Amino acid sequence: MENAQVWIDKGIDLAMEYGPKVLMAIVIYIVGSWVIKKLVGVTRKGMTAQQYDQSLQKFLLSLVKWALTIFLIITVISTLGVETTSFAAVIAAAGLAIGLALQGSLSNFAGGVLLIIFKPYKIGDLVEAQGVLGSVKEIEIFTTKLITPQNKLAIIPNGAMANGNIINYTTEGKMRVDTTVGVDYGSDLQKTKQVLLEMLQANPKVLKDPAPSVNVSELADSSVNLAVRPFCKPEDYWDVYFGTIEGTKEALDKAGIEIPYPHEVQINK
Repeated sequence: MENAQVWIDKGIDLAMEYGPKVLMAIVIYIVGSWVIKKLVGVTRKGMTAQQYDQSLQKFLLSLVKWALTIFLIITVISTLGVETTSFAAVIAAAGLAIGLALQGSLSNFAGGVLLIIFKPYKIGDLVEAQGVLGSVKEIEIFTTKLITPQNKLAIIPNGAMANGNIINYTTEGKMRVDTTVGVDYGSDLQKTKQVLLEMLQANPKVLKDPAPSVNVSELADSSVNLAVRPFCKPEDYWDVYFGTIEGTKEALDKAGIEIPYPHEVQINK
């Protein structure tokens, strides 16, 4: 009974000593989490009002949320009576070890910062980078997500994106679709060019400015090759790409202009 009473007394003493601290830490965590949520919400509204780029919003909000969360955790631990100086030293040592182990991830983080600052592309842009062509779905802290024309999700590290070549097809607002078609040497070139131009001009997705062009590009062994080059919006590229090939064949057949057989339609990207 005496031993039990001793343990009960110790339990009461511990509860009296640490109970208020634990309760205060719980309150601070709950209130702090609520404040962080509100601050992130206010920051998001402010960025939206200032018309910040969507990718920049996500990046900065993620950084703000993590920074505030770390500060809250340190405050909670300090409330429990843990020395924050020693805790900070432990965090610094752990950070150094993690940094050495995750050099690639830190490179990707730095790459993400550079992409956000210099903005070589934004969400929705059609880009080609690291051998992948696709529309930018999301720019995260460490990676960029692209949706390919085959509707596949490509995740590319930001370090590689920032240090590699990037072709942005959306920035200028228009793209040129290059196709080459061969016609028989006996064909009337002026008539052929006129037929192909009319075919391109009839396509509503082909831009009027810059105007499409049809020019002789090569005198090949068995055909006179014509460069057929319409312009279109980036989002219409594939429609114009396939429409030009199909329309070329139909227009030339209708006009009685021969395409050497066997022949090959070549697409130059």
